Amino acid sequence: MTATATSAAGRGERLKLFAVLAGLYVAQGIPTYLIAAALPPVLREHGVSRTSIGLFSLLMLPLVIKFAWAPLVDRFPLMRIGHRRGWIIPTQIATAAGIAALALVEPTDIVAIFVICFVVSLAMSTQDIATDGYATSRLAEADRGIGNAIQGGSVAFGVVVGGTLSLVLFEYIGWRSTMLVVAAVSALPLAATLFMDGDAVAPAPARPPRLRAFFARPEAVRILMIALVYRLSEGPVKAMEGPYLVDAGLPLSWIGYLSGGAAATAGLAGSVAAAWLLRAHGTAATLVLLGGLRTVCFLAFGLHALDVWSGMWVVMSAAAFQTFIRYMEIVALYSLFMAASSKEQPGTDFTILSCGQLVVYLAGTSMAGILADAFGYAAVFLGAAAASLLAVAVTAAILRGAAPPSNAKGRPVGRPS
Repeated sequence: MTATATSAAGRGERLKLFAVLAGLYVAQGIPTYLIAAALPPVLREHGVSRTSIGLFSLLMLPLVIKFAWAPLVDRFPLMRIGHRRGWIIPTQIATAAGIAALALVEPTDIVAIFVICFVVSLAMSTQDIATDGYATSRLAEADRGIGNAIQGGSVAFGVVVGGTLSLVLFEYIGWRSTMLVVAAVSALPLAATLFMDGDAVAPAPARPPRLRAFFARPEAVRILMIALVYRLSEGPVKAMEGPYLVDAGLPLSWIGYLSGGAAATAGLAGSVAAAWLLRAHGTAATLVLLGGLRTVCFLAFGLHALDVWSGMWVVMSAAAFQTFIRYMEIVALYSLFMAASSKEQPGTDFTILSCGQLVVYLAGTSMAGILADAFGYAAVFLGAAAASLLAVAVTAAILRGAAPPSNAKGRPVGRPS
């Protein structure tokens, strides 16, 4: 084979890998944002209390504690069709079936919805472990920035389907039909598993994946500290954003168009911009910039709730720009997490880091409804702005206080190629 043919074959393999990752991450985005973005305003419109809506964030619990069974996914193949493919296919089928099951209950049946969505979340989180392990092991170091930009764009497309499309369909065709449509669409990314290469079932490793192996690496623990701090303030705002827009008089379809339009923009331009910022300015500068802009968005929500900064355009602009920033954060943080993950247990290490950021997110979203009922929306949004500033300062101090950790090849993480 000539050098040109070899190069072309290599490009073809890279493109196929990118396409596979896009499909697998879309599969995660649809159920995630059906639960996190579409259900809260729909339930609010049906009279569900803000406290109950806030507690629905507990549905994300499997995404937070999935590190507990990540070593099992890294070590044991579930079926002989490929190590990670054997986990992805059954869990994605379970996810689609769970969404379809929501059509069998009423939107006011909070207990039934919670139980079904918890099963969906459990299946989705396990699929996430397998997908992240596959991406971390298959992406070349030079392709990590591209891979995480693809992830951001794919998750954004999941927002368009799970969030925007769902909200629009809820308004026009109702609860049952919407759930059946979303379930069918969520099953389509299964086609990506047909093209997963380099996923053969390997012999059991000499040193099985373990949680303590992650904590034995100081550089990994330092990145975990950033994961625990940086997104501290986002949960309360995200949990109450939809209900606040509903209470402010914005129709569900408008909320859907707003979140979907911002997500689509962030998934494309925002992901590319984040990769460029990381390459040009490094992790610390990128995270400080994004954190500062995020704080401004939270402040705008708070001032609007106090009637200091009036006009629906204020909160609509803040919501759209906040979504844009959040997807840029995904690229920045996940590139950092991927580079800090070891080759011996990539799914486990990446999962621990991604769970870290969700721990504080879950804590914030769980308390958001209670705080809003007790003190009002303004207190939630302004408190989040203050917490955002604090998180940015702590993150900058951690990154400034030590040299960047290195991956297996010794190159600094946080400046992906």
